[in-house]
Amino acid sequence: MNYNWDFSTVWRNGDMLLQGFANTALLTVTCLVLALVLGLALALMRLSGYRAFQIFALGYVNFFRASPALVLIVWFYFAFPVIAGIEMNAYEASVLAIGLQSAAYMAEVFRGGMLAVRKGQWEAASAIGLGNMDTLRFVILPQAIRQMIPVFLIRFAELVKGTTLAGVIAYGETVYMANELSTQTYRPLETFTAIAILFFVLIFGITSFSKLLEKRLAAGK
Repeated sequence: MNYNWDFSTVWRNGDMLLQGFANTALLTVTCLVLALVLGLALALMRLSGYRAFQIFALGYVNFFRASPALVLIVWFYFAFPVIAGIEMNAYEASVLAIGLQSAAYMAEVFRGGMLAVRKGQWEAASAIGLGNMDTLRFVILPQAIRQMIPVFLIRFAELVKGTTLAGVIAYGETVYMANELSTQTYRPLETFTAIAILFFVLIFGITSFSKLLEKRLAAGK
């Protein structure tokens, strides 16, 4: 079967795809901030000496890691507003679904990084008079984050890919806008080929940088 490829329609309507990338970037950054803040809090709960905090954090992590992202997005868009009695648009529902799930993964990244710091660091900080919060802020987290950066980048790449699911509730992210463009131009092959290449370059770049950074950090130990 002969097919005449024509990418000119994609370039002429590039503003639609740029809008999609802008929406993807906004959703990704918002979810990332939520995931980092909540993920750190959950990790501290897991490592605390309070049983109730540990049970809550463990339950949260297990629930959201076991839940399909697509199901969460649909649930937060259709069911959560009914239960909570509030109005919620596609962006807000996507932030909650993707951000809360990402927090579960980030919590394990934070916890693993902090556990990797030698126990002697806590003891040394205590010996010089630092409290728990100061020890965490000035001694433990700086060392843990250095080891966690490559994993953070991998999770960031997964987060970028995860935002493409938001199109199921008509949030105008990249893939959703690509689908709209292909419907208008009748050029789905060209449209999604261009999107696939762009996503490959972005994700491959992030993961490659992560591997390079991991090697350099390991060599610097």
